[in-house]
Amino acid sequence: MATHITPIDPPQLYRSPAFAQGIIIPAGPTLYVGGQNGTDSTGALLDGFEAQTEQAMRNVLAVLAEAGSSPEHVAKLTIYLAPGLDPAAGFAAAGPVWGNNRTAVSVLAIAPARPGALVEIEAVAIIPH
Repeated sequence: MATHITPIDPPQLYRSPAFAQGIIIPAGPTLYVGGQNGTDSTGALLDGFEAQTEQAMRNVLAVLAEAGSSPEHVAKLTIYLAPGLDPAAGFAAAGPVWGNNRTAVSVLAIAPARPGALVEIEAVAIIPH
């Protein structure tokens, strides 16, 4: 049984180096990472959009690692940004932390529930056997 995700990029659609148009998930345990804000280990929000985005991604990575998964096993990221923020700036801040791991991604401009939070990131991943 396969233990990796498979990106799907139909030839008639744009092939981005950063994300896949679809993902096939093999059977097995699935991990749903709840929305992570840019908070440190005390729960305090970091200052600024880029710092919050980088930390939110680090928090996603921590949940993945704790469950025995990693970025290459992530099928989908959903990123919520406070209205008016530039997604490109968020990708630039998170990119070095995330690495070269193409996945399906959705970015929505909607105020995160936590006051002061500028970004929230969710993930769906497999846990390899």
